[in-house]
Amino acid sequence: MDDWKGQVVAGGNGKGNRFDQMYSPTDVLIDKEMDSLIICDADNQRVVRWSRRSGTTEGEILIDNIWCQGLAMDDQRYLYISDTAKHEVRRYQIGDKNGTIVAGGNGNGDDLNQLNEPRYIFVDQQQTVYVSDNYNHRIMKWNKDAKEGIVVAGGQGRGDALTQLNRPQGLFVDTLGTIYVADSWNNRVMRWPKGAKQGTIIVGGNDQGEEANQFNGLRGLSFDRHGNLYVVDSWNHRVQRFLIE
Repeated sequence: MDDWKGQVVAGGNGKGNRFDQMYSPTDVLIDKEMDSLIICDADNQRVVRWSRRSGTTEGEILIDNIWCQGLAMDDQRYLYISDTAKHEVRRYQIGDKNGTIVAGGNGNGDDLNQLNEPRYIFVDQQQTVYVSDNYNHRIMKWNKDAKEGIVVAGGQGRGDALTQLNRPQGLFVDTLGTIYVADSWNNRVMRWPKGAKQGTIIVGGNDQGEEANQFNGLRGLSFDRHGNLYVVDSWNHRVQRFLIE
């Protein structure tokens, strides 16, 4: 049964800014090539790398002075980071501290070249960047080298209609361009087919709560290769799994 117990692989030494500590991390990804974890150490305003090799006791700073929220990595091992203070997403080569703006970067706003507190990001094989544009209640798609984005879900103001989102968080885009989004304050996960003007609710949408079909504080989501959907149900302090038909 020990396999079912969590094992601390980064941090675990209380909140703080030492190299062996973190402060409210928000996202993590696995860099298989370097056999390491890349972590958004949000309240320390830094992105850190922790080796997955046993005996690792501290991380190293990859990028600092960044209000990071979401992370993604593409097939060429470029790292993408959302910055909620600068309202932008940047792409970095590992080792590069400055990066290139790939979404937003024109101040806080709701124009097509702006973002308002971007959270989670998803990058496809064409280096297209999808962003949950939290306070604009929309999902934005930025094609590679684009100067402005395209609204691909929501963008009709804050609300709970099928055309609307309310503080979206985690997202996933499949190979058909279908968007799955954690519609956080509506306590539901929605699916938006490519080009659709409205989405469908695939789980939740049953008010805030702690039943099996309810959520409270939706965050990240991901799929496994069997089509199971995993949802971070933050304020219920759990991760839920759903089989999506």
